[in-house]
Amino acid sequence: MNFLYQIAPNLEPLGGELLKCIRQTFQMLMVSGLIAFFLGVLLGVLLTVTKSDGIMRNPILYKFLDKIIDVIRSIPFIILMVLLIPLSRALVGTGSGVTGSYVALIAGTVPFFARQIESVLADVDYGLVEASEAMGFSPTEIIFSVYLKESIPGITRVTMITFVSLIGITAMAGAIGAGGLGDFAIRYGYQMGYRDMIWVTVIIILAIISVIQFIGNVIIKRTTH
Repeated sequence: MNFLYQIAPNLEPLGGELLKCIRQTFQMLMVSGLIAFFLGVLLGVLLTVTKSDGIMRNPILYKFLDKIIDVIRSIPFIILMVLLIPLSRALVGTGSGVTGSYVALIAGTVPFFARQIESVLADVDYGLVEASEAMGFSPTEIIFSVYLKESIPGITRVTMITFVSLIGITAMAGAIGAGGLGDFAIRYGYQMGYRDMIWVTVIIILAIISVIQFIGNVIIKRTTH
């Protein structure tokens, strides 16, 4: 530890605050990430099956979802956070802090992830879908047994990409009061001029990303056939 304190002298007095901010970042990642994962997969599936050549054709629903996703994706995240403060207060009781960031983090992640899922599902061999229909599979069975099952490696890959992006926007959320590593870097690294704390924050974020990528690569190797 003495070596760490030598290269990062501000780490010792700020260690407790850093640990608190790490916990806040993981809290934002886990809560927002899990909700965004399920919503993103749901929207990605709906976009795939309701398009003109889908197994549950519904042009009106497809166009509605398509436009909504495009609109939300076009709004810069920091502006989206400010716009969603009233909605955050209505849903979670606050528009600030870690809890207040959930709505904006989910809204900023789901459209991107849904598009990624749509792209992955589009790569599924349509011959498998047609064969399943010929065997009498219901649309729900085709979604789970063909689309999702055959796309596990691709879904894992885009989930990794999305989680890395989510880490970036949690840091951005911290810059406007949501806490976490972004808030720590802004307060101590930028505003107070503790440059060593910026490097410590960067190293921690890189470590988190490396762990996510490692786990994702293991899943991809085990599910690719």
